[in-house]
Amino acid sequence: MTGESSSIDSTRPSIARVYDYLLGGKDNYAVDREIGDVFKRDLPGSVAIAFANRAALTRAVREIVGTTGVRQFIDLGSGLPTADNVHQVAQRRVPEARVVYVDTDPQVLVHGRALLEENDRTRVVPVDVRDPEGIRNHPDTRELIDFGRPVAVMFSAILHHVNDDEDPAGIVRYWREQVPSGSHFFVSHFRSGNNPETAGAEKVLQATFGRGRWRTDAEIAALLDGLEILEPGIVPAPLWHAEAPGEAWNGGGEPELTVWERLIAAGMARKP
Repeated sequence: MTGESSSIDSTRPSIARVYDYLLGGKDNYAVDREIGDVFKRDLPGSVAIAFANRAALTRAVREIVGTTGVRQFIDLGSGLPTADNVHQVAQRRVPEARVVYVDTDPQVLVHGRALLEENDRTRVVPVDVRDPEGIRNHPDTRELIDFGRPVAVMFSAILHHVNDDEDPAGIVRYWREQVPSGSHFFVSHFRSGNNPETAGAEKVLQATFGRGRWRTDAEIAALLDGLEILEPGIVPAPLWHAEAPGEAWNGGGEPELTVWERLIAAGMARKP
């Protein structure tokens, strides 16, 4: 634990810690808050985007455990723990649900290891999302996940950090080939809107972290090639299986969303 803590660089911004700051968390440093404040000042909808994404992930986990027989999850690029982590959401309904969290941020790993002290059905795998084979063959993954049974693979706000030349579609395809029929894939992704807000947000992300790729709904759907995209398709995250009255995707019409709320899309697919 000490070794991991000492590897945390508080002088360089971390994607996970900036996201934590936008969500109102405390596990961040001045350098992260400085970047977060740029988002808040220049892109005033950033906080709404972060909360919309997290809420969609929570709904996706509930949807999977409530309507399918899937009882095991791989959460890729899981980020810092929040009030509702994947295993907490899943295990409220299905106590035997198992979750492998995947992240390489040292601070995420420190917090993630603490999860193991309270829950024997979680593991934290410190492998880059761009190395899916390394994740798949990690001893902790092999111990917890039975790849002979359906798996939920969660790509929550991670694939937009993978550049085109790093083959994000190939990453999804790898996991598609590793899991059996009935497995589910959840994706949330920054959504290209061909407007100043999109361009500004993409510019800030690339300038800060040296990477980041907004994609259109069609490009996001293409990442799920070979899978059956479930209703309502690729839609703004606040609309994906929304629960508030009048906001459900299949009734009452769409609410008016701000341009910011439309900048994060979500969708779920099933392996036939």
